[in-house]
Amino acid sequence: MKTSYFILIFICIPATLRTNDNLPNCKDALRDCLRQEVVWTRCFEDRITICIPKARKPIPNFYRWSVNSSNKAEESTDSGHRVHIPAHALQRSKRNDSNSTDYVHITMAVLNSSLFKLGPVRGSRSGEVLGQSVLAVRVGDHSVRDLDQPVRITFRNTNVTERGTCVFWKDSENKNGEGDWSSGGCNTTLIHGEFVCSCNHLSFFAVLVNSKLSVDPVNAANLGYISYIGSLFSVVFTTVTLVMYTCLRKGRFEQSISIHVQLTGALLFLHLSYLLSEWWVWHEADGAEGRVCLTFGLMLHWALLSTFTWLAIEGFHLYMLLVRVFNIYVRKYLLKLSLVGWGIPTATVMACRFSGVYGIHSFHMMGANNGSSTDICWISSATDSHGVVVSYVTVSGYLGLVFLFNTAILGVVVVKLWGQRGKGRMWKDWATVLGLSCVLGVPWGLAFCTYGPLSLPGLYLFSIFNCFQGVFLFLWFLALSRKGRPEHSSVKDSSSQKMETNFN
Repeated sequence: MKTSYFILIFICIPATLRTNDNLPNCKDALRDCLRQEVVWTRCFEDRITICIPKARKPIPNFYRWSVNSSNKAEESTDSGHRVHIPAHALQRSKRNDSNSTDYVHITMAVLNSSLFKLGPVRGSRSGEVLGQSVLAVRVGDHSVRDLDQPVRITFRNTNVTERGTCVFWKDSENKNGEGDWSSGGCNTTLIHGEFVCSCNHLSFFAVLVNSKLSVDPVNAANLGYISYIGSLFSVVFTTVTLVMYTCLRKGRFEQSISIHVQLTGALLFLHLSYLLSEWWVWHEADGAEGRVCLTFGLMLHWALLSTFTWLAIEGFHLYMLLVRVFNIYVRKYLLKLSLVGWGIPTATVMACRFSGVYGIHSFHMMGANNGSSTDICWISSATDSHGVVVSYVTVSGYLGLVFLFNTAILGVVVVKLWGQRGKGRMWKDWATVLGLSCVLGVPWGLAFCTYGPLSLPGLYLFSIFNCFQGVFLFLWFLALSRKGRPEHSSVKDSSSQKMETNFN
């Protein structure tokens, strides 16, 4: 009897080991599914159901436990997600297993939203995935849907926004690995600063947030037309300005005009890069992401930084002309300004290039009942935290510094004009102040007015003033060219004349 018992043990143990060896390792489930030519989300759901955690240490972002199907289940993750599954859902997961035990396995996995590829045709839901975090929930061996008592999933509100929508991943019918986010069967509630998703099924869950803009489709189309038309006009007029400067440079031009021309060149690059980026995304709608889009994104970022830098140089030069007017001489002044104006943007974008932040960026504009998104080759809006940091530092932060500096310089100019002309004649100088405001890029500060209750008027004003900035600079260049002629030299301010002589 003992001999038969030991023989049975030696037969059963190796068989059990062989069975476990054939089961996939939970640690490799995601990697294996991504390598296969199948819809990876369905493969992953099946794998995490039957896989075995073979590692001694806990698998990061992977959770599994067993509960009695007659009780509710609650669990939380290290990322701050909490899941509440009612007993009704647990019992539904084993409805076809009459011989199974009363216990069911619950599996959860936290995934990065960059794994989920949106198809070219977007649904009515658009936005950024909250925290770039997607929660996969699986109960038992069967799909669970059409529940009478919903499953509750809580997401920590890391973006501190009150606008969010609970969604789940819906694979495309083409079975090409693409899909879209859908809110069907899910309700969204904001409780104590956290998003609570109540859904009647189990799937891959996330929260889409849109803390940027909220524009209805009609205004979005109008803003698009203003941007395209304004950029086209700016390209034409900045080109004319550069041609005029090239043809007339034999005459004695002031250093100020040379700086204006370099700012005009930066604006020409900016509007050309914008139009090319938009055209490329429209032309290659199904596969815009690539080296060409990366290059256009880098060019657009470089042109924008160059424009901001030359706007700051305009303010610095105006400060030198009107404030420090006594015995100032700067050797190779224009050359040094050029090194700063083109060198800082070049060094910045080269550093960003190695960080891999360029790619497709989606601007989400949502109306009351539907929504849309506009893509452009720019700093990628995919789940890459570096892109968010780069955008805030090199665009919003840099613009804020330039705007504050140039606004202060413009204030000094107004005070000086007020003191020289007197209050009664100030109205005659408003044209000069408005021209200087354009040259100093003060309208760019409207970018900070595109949030809150005045966001829509701010967007229209921002688009009009900045998209047509090339036209305004052309007019300013004409005015300065006429004043630069000898017969008009008498209208110049004496302090300006002295400073221009020292610099030339």
